[in-house]
Amino acid sequence: MVNFNGTLVEHTASSLSENRGFLLGDGVFETFKIVNNQILFLEDHYFRLMSSMRILRMEIPMNFTMEFIEEQISELVQANKMEDSARVRMTVYRNNGGFYLPETNEISYLIQASALKSKEYLLNNDRYEVDLFKDFYITKQLLSTIKSTNKAVQIVGSIFANENNLQNCLLLNDVKNVIEALNGNLFMLKDSILTTPPISEGCLNGIMRKQIFAFAKEMDIEIQEAPISPFDLQKADELFVTNVISGIQSISKYRKKDFENVLATKLVQFLNQRFNLI
Repeated sequence: MVNFNGTLVEHTASSLSENRGFLLGDGVFETFKIVNNQILFLEDHYFRLMSSMRILRMEIPMNFTMEFIEEQISELVQANKMEDSARVRMTVYRNNGGFYLPETNEISYLIQASALKSKEYLLNNDRYEVDLFKDFYITKQLLSTIKSTNKAVQIVGSIFANENNLQNCLLLNDVKNVIEALNGNLFMLKDSILTTPPISEGCLNGIMRKQIFAFAKEMDIEIQEAPISPFDLQKADELFVTNVISGIQSISKYRKKDFENVLATKLVQFLNQRFNLI
C-alpha cells in the first residue's frame, strides 16, 4: 500500500498522463529511515523538504506540519507492518495543469515504504570501487542542492558505473571539482583532516552530512568544508559516502589507489550508539 494525499490505497494512485512530477520532473522528495516506528532525523528532513518546496515555488498546505508528516508516514508503515525498520520515500509534486507554466502551485504527495533488513547501520567491507563520471556535470546552483525528481545525471551515472564494474561514481561540477557520489555526500580524510565540499559547490544538502559534522566535533576530529579536486583524491587516506539509508559507505579503491576505512568504522559505531540502534 501507499499513502496518496492522506489516503491508504493500493499501488495504483493516480493517472500519470497529466502528472507534472512524471512529465516534467516538477517535484521534490525525501527519503526517511524508520527504526522502531520512529523517523530518524525527522526535523532535518522536514525543514529540507519545506526549503525545497519554497525553492520550486510550491504552495505549502497549512496542514503540512512536521507532526502531520510524521503521522502520515507512521500510518503507512504500520499498515504495511514495517515498524521495525523501513525505507520511506515521500514525493511532493505540483498538481496537474499547464505546460512549463503551471496552472496552479498547489501540490499532492505520495508516500511509499519498503522494508529494510537491519535497524542498525552496517559498515560494508566489500569491494567498493569508484571513478569519476565525466559525461555530464552538476552546476553550482541552488537547484543542485535539493532532492528534485529530476535525477538524469545520477541515473546515467549509475548505468555507467554498472557497465564498468564500479560500485559508484563521483560527480563533478562545472568547474571540474568533485562534489559528491551518485547517492550521497563525499568525505575525504587526509592528514587527519576530514573534508567535504561546501553546499555552494553544488552538492546535495545531505541529512547524514550534517550528522557527520556533529559527530566529528564530538570526537575531536578536525573537519572542514573545502573544494575537492580529482587530484586530491589520489592523496587521500580515506574516502567515504554518506546518506540516511546506508549511513556510511567506505570507498575501497579509486583508480590505482586503495583506501583504509578506520575513521568510517569509528563513525558507524558512534552513529549506532548515539541513536540506540544496537
